[in-house]
Amino acid sequence: MDSRTGPRELWLVRHGETPASLARTLAGWEDVPLTKAGEAQAAVLRPVLAGERFRGVWSSDLLRALTSARLAWGEPTADRRLREMSFGRLEGVLWEALEPRWQQGLTRFEGFEPPGGETFAELRARVFSFVEALPAGRHLVFTHGGVVRLLSREAGLDYFVPTGSLLVMDWEARRVVSRRDGAGQASQGLPTAGQEAASRAAAEP
Repeated sequence: MDSRTGPRELWLVRHGETPASLARTLAGWEDVPLTKAGEAQAAVLRPVLAGERFRGVWSSDLLRALTSARLAWGEPTADRRLREMSFGRLEGVLWEALEPRWQQGLTRFEGFEPPGGETFAELRARVFSFVEALPAGRHLVFTHGGVVRLLSREAGLDYFVPTGSLLVMDWEARRVVSRRDGAGQASQGLPTAGQEAASRAAAEP
């Protein structure tokens, strides 16, 4: 079996909490650090990952992912293709301050084209260029909420996991094997479409 097309298992870690995730502001390529709570979320994963064997350990090249990798595992191989979506001129904007069309596009995870940023098609193309180049085996990947959500959708799911979370996928089978949400006071993150619908229903008389 060709090593590039053989079975691959992705252990996807969303970085720990940041000031932006805590405040619910958009931070795509903005290089924000972890909070103390975010550092603790990453460190909690070290005993979970200890003893596991990985063919590769990878990280987004942004500080929040790199720091999470170093606290949870050790030194990773950085790859900018694992960055969060670029929000362009919407970087740093509070979720509550976004125009409804931007909120709706992000919630649906489609039809969102931020000015000066990336489309979902562009995000998917660069993330898939990374994943499809991986050799067979188990890979530990420290990345961002949008990337984890994008990949989980390939399994027919729609996870916007809290900070510090671990999602394990059998990539060839397009199946989520396990999910471990981040420890401690994780940020709320952006709502998924299901959460938004539930919130609207709860608000209706």
